[in-house]
Amino acid sequence: MITMATIMVTAITITTTSMAEPAAAPAALYRLLAWMSPAYPVGAFSYSHGLEWAVETGDIADLGSLVEWLTTVMREGSGLADATFCAHAHRAVGAGEGRALAEVAELALAFQPSRERRLETTAQGNAFMAATEAAWPAAPLALVRAAWPDAVAYPVAVGAATAAHGIDEATALHAFLHAVAANLISAAVRLVPLGQTDGQRALAAMEPVVTVTAAAARSLGLDDIGGHALRSDIASMRHETQYTRLFRS
Repeated sequence: MITMATIMVTAITITTTSMAEPAAAPAALYRLLAWMSPAYPVGAFSYSHGLEWAVETGDIADLGSLVEWLTTVMREGSGLADATFCAHAHRAVGAGEGRALAEVAELALAFQPSRERRLETTAQGNAFMAATEAAWPAAPLALVRAAWPDAVAYPVAVGAATAAHGIDEATALHAFLHAVAANLISAAVRLVPLGQTDGQRALAAMEPVVTVTAAAARSLGLDDIGGHALRSDIASMRHETQYTRLFRS
């Protein structure tokens, strides 16, 4: 005898954000965990930020050299610059300043030192915007499209989205920099190769670096942005002609 089962379907309501109001702590944490997760469809896993070339040349060969390389990138190179772009994009969207946002977006693209680094930031930025607008809509995100119809750099997209959802700037910067560090460490684990435990040791070693970099980024104006992690910039240029490659940058 077949028994009919009653299937109760619970309606799922997706709450959207209409203005940049402060998000409740659990909601903010949930969104950040989703957006900065390796599972978020931005393709971060396919970029090494020039690290693949550094491994081939022997600049990165073990845990110690990896941490040294990443510390320089974070504190003196693209990590600090991108965190500063993220902070200024956050402020521009929070204040509804389209002109200021366009200035940040333009400078973030101009600051890329190589073709591959530009591809890395714009491909992830555009993908981040598309996924966030589709799954986590918020009215202030429209300012990005209105102010800057061109490709969007990844840190600008993250700054805009976190502001649009009322996530505070300091938390957004920490989450962004953690995601960047974790992705590069994941690339190193595959390339050096390092063990999974060494990968976690590297991530733990980056904790104070992320904290210092996030704090520094919040204090910088756009005119203060610079960098002298030249070896990292050169690595991204050399990677373009590297014979054997696993990564797009």
